[in-house]
Amino acid sequence: MEAVLGLDIGTTGCRAVAYDLDGRMVAACAEDYPLLTPQAAWAEQDPDGILQAAMRVTADASRRAAGLGIAIAGLSLSSVMHSLMPVDADGRALANMLTWADSRSQAYAGQLAARFGAEDLYRRTSCPLHPMYPLAKVLWFRHERPELFARTARFIGIKEYLCHRLFGKYLVDRSIASATAICNLHTGNWDEELLAFLGITAGQLSTIVPTTHVERALHPEAARAFGLRPDLPVVLGASDGVLSSLGAGTVRPGQITAMIGTSGAVRMVCEGPRVDPQRRLWCYNLTEELWVLGGAISNGGSVFRWVRDQFGEPERRLAETSGVDAYELLGREAAKAPPGSDGLVMLPYFSGERAPIYDADARGVLFGLNLNHGRNHLIRAALEGVCCSMASVLDALRQVAGEAREIRASGSFTRSPLWTQILADVFGQAVQVPGEPEGAAFGAAVLGMHALGHLADIREVERFIRIRATFEPIPANREVYRELSGIYGRLYGCLRGEFQAIADLQRRLGGK
Repeated sequence: MEAVLGLDIGTTGCRAVAYDLDGRMVAACAEDYPLLTPQAAWAEQDPDGILQAAMRVTADASRRAAGLGIAIAGLSLSSVMHSLMPVDADGRALANMLTWADSRSQAYAGQLAARFGAEDLYRRTSCPLHPMYPLAKVLWFRHERPELFARTARFIGIKEYLCHRLFGKYLVDRSIASATAICNLHTGNWDEELLAFLGITAGQLSTIVPTTHVERALHPEAARAFGLRPDLPVVLGASDGVLSSLGAGTVRPGQITAMIGTSGAVRMVCEGPRVDPQRRLWCYNLTEELWVLGGAISNGGSVFRWVRDQFGEPERRLAETSGVDAYELLGREAAKAPPGSDGLVMLPYFSGERAPIYDADARGVLFGLNLNHGRNHLIRAALEGVCCSMASVLDALRQVAGEAREIRASGSFTRSPLWTQILADVFGQAVQVPGEPEGAAFGAAVLGMHALGHLADIREVERFIRIRATFEPIPANREVYRELSGIYGRLYGCLRGEFQAIADLQRRLGGK
């Protein structure tokens, strides 16, 4: 019996999951790691800590599969997008990795707009202008860390760092490359004009290859560390975003994936790249034929984590003695508040915001507080605010690609029936939850099966998908959320200038 191992390197943790050739999970292991936020707008990670975690979970999942008599037929990779780190000529990291949540390069995004124009950049790359992209981050290193920039042999992302350790090559899959804002949408290569403006060459970036590219010779030392045989085929894979859609089985027009993990996204697979005339949506590569159109929000499960850390001490203590997850206990508390949280609205822009507003200066807001509001209202308002953000992306996607005939949910939020029901109520449409919980890892495994010849077409993933729950919108709740969403949308317009003012003040104070 054989299985393909999907390794997903996420924002705050990684997981390795082995699936047999019928799409059944047979072994899994996961591990978390920290996100470092030394000052406002900074979000870094230790790439070597992530690499060690990836080694441990891969080796553990491989051992568990072997214990069941299952041979690993291949490894397929998924990782977060928009990460960037400088490395020296030996591939050693010269600084912490900047994550997608890092917006320190906001001023340099402005320089790019002044030089090329936001519309031209979008049409070149299908990436809306935003400091999350490596395009702006390289410029930050050039101007803010000139000595380090001069010593940098290459700028790479976390998957490239992993691949260099595995087989000694700097390769980047077309999916990750298409999400850098440096790759030209029309040629499929690094954009020469953008490279010249950044002050780097194509040789300082990785070689772009298809997502189905296979490497078959691992370094013996790396193979031992990862618990793999040296001749195991490794499929380069794609980004966690597009693989989450594949893992949910949404591979046809009109099928939409709504994902909430640390962040969140609403996405749809399309044939060939597409753009949004209003620049609210990005379009990233999945395979040579298929692309994924959508938008990501910066604040999803991270907001719920903030609520847990700041206001969930009773639930954290109870979780230690009861064995019930603290988030589940917080969900029970949120359920005590009515839909609409008695008029309490949260704008969950704790890390700025991406789609559809692309405003790195946006900040979190609690609006409508009065003396009758308690903890339960605040918790529910956080969940509702994230869902309103998701709905604003869905509205943009509907305008560009047409109505959604089917919506499937993925990500850790699906463990909460309350949160999933709120999403259905806010969307005003049924939300299906597939039985496979590890979306991106599963998507990586499916893409790996296709690359290795076990699946003729990745659309065969449909036969693996089983819907375990469907959440229909509750009409009375839908009416409340229709009105709440309108208030939510107008609030940002009212506060946009003040967000910029408070962010400017924060920068002048050094983020303290």
